[in-house]
Amino acid sequence: MSGLHITQIPVLTDNYIYLAHEPETGMTAVIDPALADPVIEMLRKEGWGLTHILNTHHHMDHIGANLELKKLTGCTIVGPAADAARIPGIDIALADGDSYELGEATAKIFDIPGHTRGHIAYWFEADAALFCGDTLFSMGCGRLFEGTPEQMWSSLQKLMALPDETKVYCAHEYTAANGRFAMAVEPDNPALRRRMEEVTSLRAADRPTVPSTMGVEKATNPFLRPDSREIQENIDLVGADAITVFAETRRRKDLF
Repeated sequence: MSGLHITQIPVLTDNYIYLAHEPETGMTAVIDPALADPVIEMLRKEGWGLTHILNTHHHMDHIGANLELKKLTGCTIVGPAADAARIPGIDIALADGDSYELGEATAKIFDIPGHTRGHIAYWFEADAALFCGDTLFSMGCGRLFEGTPEQMWSSLQKLMALPDETKVYCAHEYTAANGRFAMAVEPDNPALRRRMEEVTSLRAADRPTVPSTMGVEKATNPFLRPDSREIQENIDLVGADAITVFAETRRRKDLF
């Protein structure tokens, strides 16, 4: 069986839309379409027909093209059951532990609230591909607009349990800014320093830093590292529990 063909579409100032094409059946999903025209253009370029929209959460830069694309293609819209009322055109609502088949490819669904109250991730295990919206970023995590630190930490722990080789297809190019904050709270982390060198080089060449991998994130992302002694020292919380350290790290990032 051939794996998913994943295409990245940069839009707006820093968003990424993804196309996931399953070649055995020809099914193609767009993940979090902010705009319709770039999606249509890429579908034409690839010679694919849109069959699905996979939404992670309700923010407009993730669902803005739902209804236009559905009107044009008749595609099926899939989204979070916990926030179905705010997903335009939703046909199928999914929750934690569900599976969803895109042709021969299967995604496991995780409820990962925190950024919003109803946010899900799609993990295509056979393709080592995670579409996690705005919950986990490269060296960052989403702001807590509708959830609590406890919810977000629980959500991140679900994602951290995935294999290190899992590719993290997050929805924004925030890596350089996130890395500057990471360096402020854990400057002596050698993996982080190496990652920042890589990120600087990629961005200088106008290349994406996404996808990352779960292994890289666990080694460099301060929001996944509340047990780091250096982070605890730099935020004056040595010996504190993980949620307390996470919450203070997130608070400091909001002010950074």
